[in-house]
Amino acid sequence: MITIYHNPRCKKSRAGLELLKNKTEDFTVVEYLKTLLTEEQLTMLLMKLNKKPQEMIRTQEAVYKQNYKGKNFTDEEWVKIMVENQKLIKRPIVVKDNKAVWGDPAENINELF
Repeated sequence: MITIYHNPRCKKSRAGLELLKNKTEDFTVVEYLKTLLTEEQLTMLLMKLNKKPQEMIRTQEAVYKQNYKGKNFTDEEWVKIMVENQKLIKRPIVVKDNKAVWGDPAENINELF
């Protein structure tokens, strides 16, 4: 089963969803700004992505620039920050079994097939 963590207001996320629709019908969409991720879920996603939390931060967001830019945090602290401010999470994230990819560009999703 494939899961896409998606934000319908994001152009890159919509492109990832469209690519996924063209590949398969067997997937689940999680609008993570409505169904918020827990620390445990985000930590698991980061493991499947093989990424550090800071690598998945949207640094262009105002909340990042105002509160976090230039500051050092541990991985655990970044996860808490991301859970509290889910808009900071890069998207879309697509998961298949024990592997995940960041769908920017959307073609990255092809790695799962």
